[in-house]
Amino acid sequence: MIKKILIVGGVAGGASAAARCRRLNEHADIIMYERGPVVSFSNCCLPYHISGAMEEDKLILMTPDKFKAWFNIDARINSNVIAVNSDEKYIEVENTITGDVTKEYFDALVLSPGSNPITPRFNGLEDMPHYCLKTVPDVSKIMSFITTNSPRHITVVGGGFIGLEAAENLRERGIEVTLIEGSDQIIPFVDKEMSFIGQSELVSHGVEVILNTRVESFAKGKVILQTGGEIETDAVILAIGVIPATGFLKGSRVDLTEKGYIKVDENYQTSAKSIYAAGDAILVSHQITGEKIPLAMAGPANKQGRLIADHINGRQILNKGYIGSGVVKLFNMNIASTGMSEKTLKNSGIDYDVAYAAPPSIVGIMPGMNLVYSKLIFEKQTGRILGAQFASRGASDKRADVVATAIKANMTVEDLADLELCYAPSFGTGKDVVNKIGYVASNLNDGSVEQVRFTELYSLLAYGEQVIDVREEVEYAAGRLKGTRNIPMSSLRSRLDELDMNRTVYVHCRTGERSYNMTRMLKSHGFDAKNVAGSYEFTRIYEETQQNIDPSRENILIGAALGCASDFGE
Repeated sequence: MIKKILIVGGVAGGASAAARCRRLNEHADIIMYERGPVVSFSNCCLPYHISGAMEEDKLILMTPDKFKAWFNIDARINSNVIAVNSDEKYIEVENTITGDVTKEYFDALVLSPGSNPITPRFNGLEDMPHYCLKTVPDVSKIMSFITTNSPRHITVVGGGFIGLEAAENLRERGIEVTLIEGSDQIIPFVDKEMSFIGQSELVSHGVEVILNTRVESFAKGKVILQTGGEIETDAVILAIGVIPATGFLKGSRVDLTEKGYIKVDENYQTSAKSIYAAGDAILVSHQITGEKIPLAMAGPANKQGRLIADHINGRQILNKGYIGSGVVKLFNMNIASTGMSEKTLKNSGIDYDVAYAAPPSIVGIMPGMNLVYSKLIFEKQTGRILGAQFASRGASDKRADVVATAIKANMTVEDLADLELCYAPSFGTGKDVVNKIGYVASNLNDGSVEQVRFTELYSLLAYGEQVIDVREEVEYAAGRLKGTRNIPMSSLRSRLDELDMNRTVYVHCRTGERSYNMTRMLKSHGFDAKNVAGSYEFTRIYEETQQNIDPSRENILIGAALGCASDFGE
């Protein structure tokens, strides 16, 4: 029986491992070290303290006293582990208050040190109030600055989870916000066209979003960009990314990658005997590709901590790998993702296809109905589900969770279409969003329909291709695409002579369902017809965002307005 278990890191993975170890072994001596002043806090909720949605004391989930009283775990704060000796099985711990260094021996060691924010050495940064957002002290400093200085404007650098949530909550507080992202999109866990839905939501709430731009330097009251532009601002939040906090392992027998990630096996054991690792600092196996990837998410870290505790205590564990599931709230829009994106599939060698749909979140005539912009990625021929992305003012996370379960179970698009999901008018539709995107993918996979993506419409219209809009006249009048021709679904069968049979007919509607029906009809009449996946609703958001990014781009939207159609039957 293991007698002494030491745990480095007291947030997600570490705290989970500590509690599970105690449940499995009442008599072990368990000590958990946290380098900061707070143990077991909700780092995912930190941005919501900025807007006032979350009080600071609610961020702290456990205290050392509570760990001792509830679990008989010795949780030591302000204790920075500075070295690991795997041969003699001890660690060296520095008290960050006194500077004293002590030695502690172990039978089993769990490493869950987390990550550190990336803070480049920009010129002039010392002249600008600047903050990271990783710990409770970090958010306390931000709040102190805000309450003391009443800033008019704050710049956020980085368009990932932390940067996005910081931007939203600063704006909710009434502060003007500019979000700078060095790549061509925010929300990196989804594909570019889906990220535009989130970007549109940010812009509609007054957040300025600048893409493809990096910070050059800072001056007093200014952010200077590499493009030569300047932003007047009162402070900066740096959310550029993170690196594993594993510097203390250099020189130990714990193998690290070039970037500092801890290498672990299927049992989360490191290269050093009796030493395990979990959380942001490790590489995990992707279930679909087998590739080793970092996965800085709270859910996997908590699960890893539990599994490590099981293995330490002699239990067999099952590690199928990870697929990566996440969701972010941007004002009223919820954007969720699971599995692989097209970006991550790029070099995988997997032959895949993509389905789009925008079904209603609940029955269309019910109050609170919203479209769920949906993207499903699947392997050609086999139909194996590879990934999915959803964006909605409704329950996008619910749909991503269902698809995540399907991916873990190696299900196909046909299985997705066949799922029996809960239905009542206030909660969904008879054919749920997940069923609908499964139907679309199944039709593509069995060759029932050919498609082009909505992202291709701009070029198709520029080349004068034959693009028809089969929405009704009132819908077309409310918002349309320049260069399209309106032949409503209700009259298309009687107007086939208006189409050129020698040219491909590209068919679109509001969300892609009516156009799918008409594509099938046209094919049966001998036309080379292709459905525009995503149709008008996806195109509207995509083109609006492209215009916002590049005002010189030709505007193909005429009178575009959200929800112009009254037909929720798609």
